Amino acid sequence: MSAVVFLVPFAFIVLTALKDRQDASRLEFSWPRNVQFVQNLVDVVQARDYMLIIAFINSTILTVCSVTLMVILAAMVAFVLQRRRSRWTPLINFLVLSGLIVPPAVVPTIWVLQGIGLFRTMTGLIFVEVAFGLAFSILLFRAFIATIPRELDEAAIIDGAGPVRLFFRVIFPLLRSVAITVIVVQSVAVFNDFTNPLYFLPGSDNATVQLTLYNFQSQYGTQYNLLFMNILLITIPPLIMFLFFNRRIVAGMTAGAVKG
Repeated sequence: MSAVVFLVPFAFIVLTALKDRQDASRLEFSWPRNVQFVQNLVDVVQARDYMLIIAFINSTILTVCSVTLMVILAAMVAFVLQRRRSRWTPLINFLVLSGLIVPPAVVPTIWVLQGIGLFRTMTGLIFVEVAFGLAFSILLFRAFIATIPRELDEAAIIDGAGPVRLFFRVIFPLLRSVAITVIVVQSVAVFNDFTNPLYFLPGSDNATVQLTLYNFQSQYGTQYNLLFMNILLITIPPLIMFLFFNRRIVAGMTAGAVKG
């Protein structure tokens, strides 16, 4: 059932992207009468001075930087919360859970970014993506770190390892499976994010792939062949990631849940 829900719309996107303008305007689930894949691809890429290429570059920079910071910070916070319990641990746990429950506030976030001079900048948007995705990542890392024996920490400390060396040389390499899970899940989330770039990084020069779909729809709303070609192009990268790392995602999420 779930396969039908996902595969049928994707097949409709592919078929419409192959059609010419007249055939695509009917919005029918049918084989194209005149396959026009290459021409549609060229038209979409060249639209608005190659905005799609610029958007892919912006989305790649945003995704790589955000996910890198997310993985490192979440792993470090999770390690401290799991290994060094204190009277502040319940409060910190509450704040982490609040990051999953409390909805983000757009206007106060814009006010904060304007106050520190990061509004309408890629750096500001990266910090926003990290802040919004950190809570989920911390919970995954913490559940997995709970399965790592404390004897490894004690042996490394006896050998003279400090806190930083203990984490990066002993603990962090053991987090490979859950790190891959966080990387794939958060990469897809950041790459497909629409609202945050729209609110915190406005402007056509700063467009991400999802914003190009919004802009493309307003300009080429009647050319469904080009619109669906654009949808197809921005859908392929996350789809490929899920196809290649599907088993690792499940393994990373279930390992900490089962053993913890």
